[in-house]
Amino acid sequence: MNNRQQLKNKVERQVKRIKKAGHEPRPNLPSIGTLGLVMILPIIGGVYLGHWLDDRVEGYSTHWTLSLLFAGLVIGIFNVYFLIKD
Repeated sequence: MNNRQQLKNKVERQVKRIKKAGHEPRPNLPSIGTLGLVMILPIIGGVYLGHWLDDRVEGYSTHWTLSLLFAGLVIGIFNVYFLIKD
């Protein structure tokens, strides 16, 4: 019985300490660097691929570059959303 009472007192003291310290679980957000990478990499990839495709077309064209820039932006936004959502 004495061991149980000691354990109970010890646990109660720890609970009081934790509450006093204001210990609350922090949200599990990824670092800002990771968010930046998952946002910017699809944009850069889209621009690079679009520029490469535009070079293959005769004449001056930015159709693929602009289209894939927009697609990369949309993909990047979805990546950030799904990463933060978890």
